Amino acid sequence: MSLVAASVVILLMVALFLGAGVWIFAGLIMVGVGTLYIVLDFDLIRIGTIATKVISSSAVSWELAAIPVFIWMGDIIFRTDISQRLFRGLSPIVSRIPGGLLHTNVIGCTIFAAISGSSNATTATVGKITIPELLKRGYDLNLASGSLAGAGTFGLLIPPSIAMIIYGVLAEVSIVKLFAAGLVPGLLMAVLYSGYIIVVSLIKPGVEPDNVEKASFKDMLRGVWDLVPILVLMFLVLGSIYSGLATPSEAAAVGVAVAILITVFTGQFSIKMIVDSLMTTIRISAMICLLIAAASFLSAAFAFMHLPVQITEAIAGMNLSPIGVLAILALLYIVLGMFIDGTSMTVMTVPIAVPLIIQAGFDPIWFGVFLVIMIELSALTPPVGLNLYILQGLTAVGLGRTVWAALPFFLLLCLGTVLLVIFPQLALWLPGLL
Repeated sequence: MSLVAASVVILLMVALFLGAGVWIFAGLIMVGVGTLYIVLDFDLIRIGTIATKVISSSAVSWELAAIPVFIWMGDIIFRTDISQRLFRGLSPIVSRIPGGLLHTNVIGCTIFAAISGSSNATTATVGKITIPELLKRGYDLNLASGSLAGAGTFGLLIPPSIAMIIYGVLAEVSIVKLFAAGLVPGLLMAVLYSGYIIVVSLIKPGVEPDNVEKASFKDMLRGVWDLVPILVLMFLVLGSIYSGLATPSEAAAVGVAVAILITVFTGQFSIKMIVDSLMTTIRISAMICLLIAAASFLSAAFAFMHLPVQITEAIAGMNLSPIGVLAILALLYIVLGMFIDGTSMTVMTVPIAVPLIIQAGFDPIWFGVFLVIMIELSALTPPVGLNLYILQGLTAVGLGRTVWAALPFFLLLCLGTVLLVIFPQLALWLPGLL
């Protein structure tokens, strides 16, 4: 079967299984089986042997151990009053900056992202405190909700990031270097967001109340004290990874221990909380690991028919520039992001995208950051932009207004992506030091 015919058959199977509402991991396995059976004419016994070997080997990868532990750490923190402490601690520090407490969304999400690894958890945790407080104090609804929708995506980019672990396992690149690569771009995005809030506040004074009280230096010191537990957790987890003292999995275990100690010292520890957080961790981890195993089988099916090589050669034959290849992939990810979640998008595309970007001359570590930003964009695009629905629930306004509020921050993410393409060292400088 020709490349075009095979691609059409595969796309039809994807549309059939995923469009019918089948669980995504099951749909990917069905597409893999269909590819081997229809396109390559393999018998079912051979397909079963391939599936058994590939799925069992991918499911026991040591790198995957970091995923459930980081999820558990983030869920323990999610069940504490850390979001209240974040708001209390940041409020006096940002009170003298134009935009005032609106910056608690950006800085709060940046800090929480460093212990969460999840965009949705970051948005929900920070937003459940900041949104009611900002609206009660008279801040502009659009800027409050839009900044949270955008900054909530930092949970994917700023390490430790579950999305980066998944990409690292599938692309077979260093997860530690991926974590390092995401740090500077993540901080850059935070600067862009806060800069936008400052500019808007200066040219439209009505976005923040006129009677904002400026905190004293003593109030700022009290605010720093509220931030101490989460800053200690960040330092221990990220410091142990970047210093080489621990692998991501080991650092995650340290993070869980510290998170439990925080609940003990703040009087929030309970057996019920630990059990509930474990149950949530099991559900989310099982979903992610099933997706990775299914994607590994689908990748094996593609490899048997040499699809990644053929697509790479076909695109190379189009004589596109490296930027042209990247633009095609960016457009593909933005369109896919309108219909499927970031994890599914990653596991479905990495087997084909990585050979393409290597052929085009891009570093796979750099591309991991680029891909995560594309996933961030998908979190802000309807109809499947999960951050938008979280914001809609927090603000009780229509989806259309929520999308409009998030649009400037979507465009700022696009600007950050352009800067990343022009200056790749933004992502590669820190990994080069490790």
